[in-house]
Order: sequence, then C-alpha cells, then structure tokens
Amino acid sequence: MVNEHADTRPMTVGDWMLTLLVLAIPVVNLIMYLVWALSGSGNLNRRNFCRASIYWFLIILGIYIFFMALVGVASVATSSL
Repeated sequence: MVNEHADTRPMTVGDWMLTLLVLAIPVVNLIMYLVWALSGSGNLNRRNFCRASIYWFLIILGIYIFFMALVGVASVATSSL
C-alpha cells in the first residue's frame, strides 16, 4: 500500500548527513527513529532506513535477552550443585 503523501524523491548527501547527525544525538535519536519510521508523509527512503534500523535493534535485543536468560539459568543450575 503506497501512501500518496510519501515523498519518494531520492535523498541528497546533505539530507543523509543531517539525518545521521540527528540520529547521533542521544535521546533525540530514539524519538526521531519512531517519528520517521511511523510517519506516513515523510521521505520513503528515510522511513525505510529507520524501520530497518528498528528491526535490527529488536532482533539484536531478542538475541541478547535469550543469551542473558541462558547464562542466568546456567548460573542458577551450577550454584545449586
């Protein structure tokens, strides 16, 4: 489903530099990732980049939680011996 209001023009180098600068600022980056990823009227390239970045973050977070749970279970199992 393509949004008619989405900006499909290619982003310039300056646009990307500004985007990466904003995403380098702590706390602001979290807000802007969500704004750009969920916005229906922003640049399509930026929106897809932010969505892909959020997906990677969630995948890595899931793997991290899995391994930390595995370490926790192993720690509890070995401490009761």
